[in-house]
Amino acid sequence: MQNQTKAQKTAISARMITGIGILSAAAFVLQLIEISIPIMPSFIKLDLSDLPALIGAFAYGPVSGILIELLKNILHTMDSGSFAVGELSNFLLGAVFVGTAGFIYKTHRTKKNALIGAIIGAVAMAAMSLPFNYFIVYPVYYQFMPEETILAAYQVILPSVKSILESLVIFNMPFTLVKGLLNVLITFIIYKRLSPILKGSHR
Repeated sequence: MQNQTKAQKTAISARMITGIGILSAAAFVLQLIEISIPIMPSFIKLDLSDLPALIGAFAYGPVSGILIELLKNILHTMDSGSFAVGELSNFLLGAVFVGTAGFIYKTHRTKKNALIGAIIGAVAMAAMSLPFNYFIVYPVYYQFMPEETILAAYQVILPSVKSILESLVIFNMPFTLVKGLLNVLITFIIYKRLSPILKGSHR
């Protein structure tokens, strides 16, 4: 009986490692598919790479979701011209999103709790985008691109903005929230079909 239990645990661990690897690869591919949004500066693009990480957080737990975020961004640095700044931002915000959602879902595994956790995660990601960008990400960008140049990109869209902080509130926070909610929507459409495969319970 003990040997059987050990074998079951080994099989679960191997399945989880495989699942995390597949989801990380999928997240990396999705991160390469970037969509320009006309109402956002050209350096801000939409991608759905948080989707596999959110699925992983629900299937395997919040730590696994955060690990998927980390792995996809490590892979993305090999094909990036952002000097890893974009990857840093993507990882920090993605970790908040899927970590929050996965943790809340873990406390009570119901569809309702998953939805609540995912929405709270999206809101938390949008809220944290302000301090993360203002104090960490954009100051690094300033080493390669003057603050005035970045502000000018926002002013092309909305001339009345006077500062980077104001730009982040008006543009980045709502954009991040919508991006998170879009990932939530798609996750709830496809998760039920993927869950048995990820957990090895399909027939």
